[in-house]
Amino acid sequence: MIPWERLDAVTLEDGIDLKLMRRGTEYSIMLGTNELMNSRLSGSEEALATYAVDRLGDRPAPRIMIGGLGMGFTLRAALRLLPPDAQVTVCELVPEVIEWAKGPMAPVFEGCLEDPRVMLHQGDVGRLVRSGHENWEAILLDVDNGPEGLTRQGNDALYSAQGLATACRALVKGGVYSVWSSAPDPAFTRRLKQAGFKVEERPTRASTRKRGARHMIWVAQKP
Repeated sequence: MIPWERLDAVTLEDGIDLKLMRRGTEYSIMLGTNELMNSRLSGSEEALATYAVDRLGDRPAPRIMIGGLGMGFTLRAALRLLPPDAQVTVCELVPEVIEWAKGPMAPVFEGCLEDPRVMLHQGDVGRLVRSGHENWEAILLDVDNGPEGLTRQGNDALYSAQGLATACRALVKGGVYSVWSSAPDPAFTRRLKQAGFKVEERPTRASTRKRGARHMIWVAQKP
């Protein structure tokens, strides 16, 4: 068995280490002792993009925001489906995650950050959402383990009633707000509906082979 190798780590504002690990060609990003993502498990992250882009139909020059760079699975899936005139802004709060994507994890990203449709924004995705008014055809969030905000307490504002109302205003009519979570959250579903969204819950396997843990994806559409 090949042992895990710690490539890098950064201490987040809550005092917990975010670590990049590698075992052979397999990569893992861990928060303390919890694995946030693994390069062998991309199914639900890809589905986050697939479900959202499918809802958009054939809109010209769609503007998409992806909150959370991760291992690039959501971004790569979106780029496969979006037209050549699309604009995709990827917002990542932790600068080290961007460095990992361009450095040791470059094989996982397969050059997607060099796609001319992509703009990489280092900063708070909540601030980017609040800065827009009917700017986006879709907002895709995978910034944490879900609406409970495991990685960063500040992420709770993204999932609050006020945060969801702000996201709704940032979308064009018929725009899509899609959120990844490691588990269901009925209270979050209710808040989405109260914010004015038409909501669909999509349980999705972590693995592209339709095995392993089930994650939850909300696909919410603005009327």
